Amino acid sequence: MEAAGEAPVGTLPGEEESPEMDLSHRFSKQELALLYEEVLYTIRHRLGKPEPHHVADAQELYAYVQKAFGMDVEEHRVSMRRVQELESPIFCLKATVKEAKGILGKDVSGFSDPYCLLGIEAKSQEPAHPDSKKRLKAVVKDLIPEDQIHRTQVISQTLSPVWDETFILEFEDTETASFHLDMWDSDVVESVRHKLGELTDLHGLKRIFKDARKDKGQDDFLGNVVLRLKDLHCWDDQWYQLEPRTETYPNRGQCHLQFLLTHKRRATTSSRTQPSYTVHRHLLQQLVSYEILQHQAGSIAWDGELSRHASTVLYLHATQKDLSDFHQVMAQWLAYSKLYQSLEFNSNCLLHQITSIEYQWVQERLRPEQKAELAESFQSLLTYGVSLIRRYRIIFPLSVARSTERLQSLLRVLVQMCKMKAFRELCTLSPDLPRMVSEALKSGTTEWFHMKKQHLKPMVKSMEENGKALAKLLLEVIGDLQQCQKIWNKFFISTLKLNLFSIAYVELESLVAEHVQEQLRKVDSSMSKPTAESLFQLYLNLQELYRMKDFLPKRDGPLALSDFHQWFKEAVPQWLQKAYTIALERAQRAVQMDQLTPFGEHNKHSTSTVDLSTCYAQIVKTWQQLNWPDPEEAFMIMVKLVEDMCKIALMYCRLIKARAEALSLSKQNEGEAANRLCIVVNNIKQLRLLILKLPSQLDWAQLERCTGAVIDPQQIQHTLHHQLDSTVSCLDHEVQDVVQALATKLEAGIARHIQELSASNDTREPEDSIIPLMKFLESELQYLNEHLVQENFKSLLALLWHHTLDVLTAAAGPQMPSTQRYKKLHCALKSLELCFYAEGCGLPLETLHSAAFLSLENHLALCSSTSRKLIQKYFSNRIQEQLDASSEKYGAVTIKALYRPSEQKLRVEVLNAVNLIPLDSNGSSDPFVQLTLEPRHEFPEVVARTTQCKRNELHPLFDEAFDFLIPPEKCRQEGACLLLTVFDYDTLGANDLEGEAFFSLRHVPGLDADEDQADMGWVPQTRLSLTHPKPSGDEILRLLESRKGDKEAQAFVKLRKQRAKQSKETA
Repeated sequence: MEAAGEAPVGTLPGEEESPEMDLSHRFSKQELALLYEEVLYTIRHRLGKPEPHHVADAQELYAYVQKAFGMDVEEHRVSMRRVQELESPIFCLKATVKEAKGILGKDVSGFSDPYCLLGIEAKSQEPAHPDSKKRLKAVVKDLIPEDQIHRTQVISQTLSPVWDETFILEFEDTETASFHLDMWDSDVVESVRHKLGELTDLHGLKRIFKDARKDKGQDDFLGNVVLRLKDLHCWDDQWYQLEPRTETYPNRGQCHLQFLLTHKRRATTSSRTQPSYTVHRHLLQQLVSYEILQHQAGSIAWDGELSRHASTVLYLHATQKDLSDFHQVMAQWLAYSKLYQSLEFNSNCLLHQITSIEYQWVQERLRPEQKAELAESFQSLLTYGVSLIRRYRIIFPLSVARSTERLQSLLRVLVQMCKMKAFRELCTLSPDLPRMVSEALKSGTTEWFHMKKQHLKPMVKSMEENGKALAKLLLEVIGDLQQCQKIWNKFFISTLKLNLFSIAYVELESLVAEHVQEQLRKVDSSMSKPTAESLFQLYLNLQELYRMKDFLPKRDGPLALSDFHQWFKEAVPQWLQKAYTIALERAQRAVQMDQLTPFGEHNKHSTSTVDLSTCYAQIVKTWQQLNWPDPEEAFMIMVKLVEDMCKIALMYCRLIKARAEALSLSKQNEGEAANRLCIVVNNIKQLRLLILKLPSQLDWAQLERCTGAVIDPQQIQHTLHHQLDSTVSCLDHEVQDVVQALATKLEAGIARHIQELSASNDTREPEDSIIPLMKFLESELQYLNEHLVQENFKSLLALLWHHTLDVLTAAAGPQMPSTQRYKKLHCALKSLELCFYAEGCGLPLETLHSAAFLSLENHLALCSSTSRKLIQKYFSNRIQEQLDASSEKYGAVTIKALYRPSEQKLRVEVLNAVNLIPLDSNGSSDPFVQLTLEPRHEFPEVVARTTQCKRNELHPLFDEAFDFLIPPEKCRQEGACLLLTVFDYDTLGANDLEGEAFFSLRHVPGLDADEDQADMGWVPQTRLSLTHPKPSGDEILRLLESRKGDKEAQAFVKLRKQRAKQSKETA
């Protein structure tokens, strides 16, 4: 189906001719009457059996041509009577004897010398019986007068003769006439000797004897073909079986015949006065016009397929006039190419004629006037086709179906036509089609632009309206170029190697630049806001148009739009101010409407942040739309935009806090007030995220790259980043203020619960005492976690954690007689640690385990421990100090230790001591070693052991062994150790302390073995550095000393003090 598009010549685009219009004006009334006479005459004197796809009924054909010629009943009756009075034509059978195959060989050589006799029997005799062969035995020369018999040439010595001879056979009546063809073997008198020379086989010898019996020079019958003319179509081309006269040789081969039933001496005026092909072309033109209009009336376009009635009439006329295939194609081309310029149909219909003319082209077959006519048709179609291409935007609109196919088809027709041999030979000045089309596209583009410009011209001549009109015009231009680039370009490139987009872009870009500059000159510097707004849209459209240059395959020199941004410099400040004003007003309205409640199930901030995000996005979009090419000016624009966004952020903080206060005053509810504070801090935090995204959203990195040549990167860093950092710092301060306000509300409750905890009855278990504190925190923190975003919640937790540590530290400060209270505080600290950690969802461990926490935890752990636990802790500390000691300032002692599980016996060998401090006046010492198992409460029955005293020795060798009966579980207790104390024996006074060493029993060799070791030989020696008690005392000792009512604690402290007194260094 073809859509509307090509406007007829002489009509404006869009003013198509009515589908019901009468085409008779294309011929004069007289010409039409003569042509109608011709077609009626053709139908009346129809010859041949109808083709299967043709109309057989003459009345149908009469009715059809009456409509096609627009004749009323009276006009048809008059014409019909006149045709009936005309003399009938002479009917002719144009018979062509093409060739034969498989005929009999009648000569001695096995071949024949065939020729044919043919003619028409005026009145054929029907056989008496259908199976009778009598009639078929008759020969042509017996049935047809000699002057009506036609003879072909003799083809010598062949069984497959080729004649290709044509004969015109006249007849009067197809109903009674029949065509006869006899094929004979020409027989020339030859000598027997000559025939024997040609003898090749036994069959040849038989032929010699047969020839001897017949008359000399008598030809042999090879077969015949008899056809009734009424059984022939207008045109037939087929092989016919050669029939025998006897049954001797039934298979006599085949003969290839062509038949054409034609007229001679047609009585119509047109046939007598005009060339046949001219008449046929006129008839074709008339019928095709009618066919096209019939399709248009049904709202479908003609695709070149004729109706059965039209095909029948044209076929009959062409055969009756004996038009060659070439002349028929010529007539079709002339008719179709002319109709294409006035009526709409698929130009693909012309391709068939172009191909046929090209295939059959022989210039000499045309008369001079026919050549001129053909050349004129070429030139006319070329001119018309180029004119359609010039107006392709109007003629082939994309809003109409199949417009692209129609234009593509037209381009193919023009290209193929210009390639034809006929075109090149007949058109002396062969045109350069690509150049013609290129020029047409240029002029057509200019015409289209001026038409659009005129169409969009504003009614009111104000600068604001002019700006809007220019923006609309630019949209039309951009849309047209997009269609060129995406849709039309490929057709022009594939057919003509023309880049339509390049042609259109270069023309339109220049026209737009000139027109826009002309209009902008009328704008003064003090432009109104509406004018500036209309110019912004114009700037964006120009920007899009300029970007389309990237689709150009190549560019020669700068484009007219290269510096178009300079035309809008004076409008930029107003554009920026408008963006700021709109964002500011929207943010203010958003805060006024904000009820400070979460706007969604999974959101923890309110509606105003959404509006604020939109405001920022619009400013970012403005920057991206500007895409200002001048780097220095672009930097100044960026500074202004960032400054405006920072102003909006700080203004929003003030307004949202004021909004929260106003709502709290109007609704006296402490819980809701806290909730609104949570929303406020979340909103400010969300705003902070928006601010931090600006460098990436505004693409500062790209700006730095572009401005690198004109602006120092330090200046960008100082100006933009400093401005942003300052705003973020202000927002952080605002967040901290609000979070601190929330924390303050909780701190008082936490302090109260801790005070109640420390003052609670000592009889209660610590786990029970902390329940009120934990319930309070659980409810408060769960509420805040639900209403604060995670980052803000963790900030609040950090503040509360530091405050809680301070409160616990203060509560644990004064010495309390009861360890139960310290246990409660210690239990509270560990529980709070778990609460604030929240299985990894709260504060991280590195934040929780601050120096204050570790100090407090250690202090509470000690204070809440029993005296025995403290003593064990004391010895654990001394063992660790022993392991960490690297200096042997006071000397060292070497031992071996082995535990035998089967005997539950600890065996210790004291080997020696070295580098002891001389404590006597003589510069030496009298050392001995005391061995005790500590803590004493774990080994109450084990007595201390001592080695022998070594006189005047600083490196004594003892080499003594001691056994201690102790169960293994006692060795594994915390702080379990062997205390080795080296004394200087003093006869008159107390022994002096050389030093002490601590050997842990938890890892003594043999303790964890399944079987006893054989002996001490395999046990490694252990060298222990000697140490002295610390002069400043120990925290555990001070704590034990404070427990006045604990005798065990007091005894242990007293013992350690005595040991310290024995150290001369301490003294």
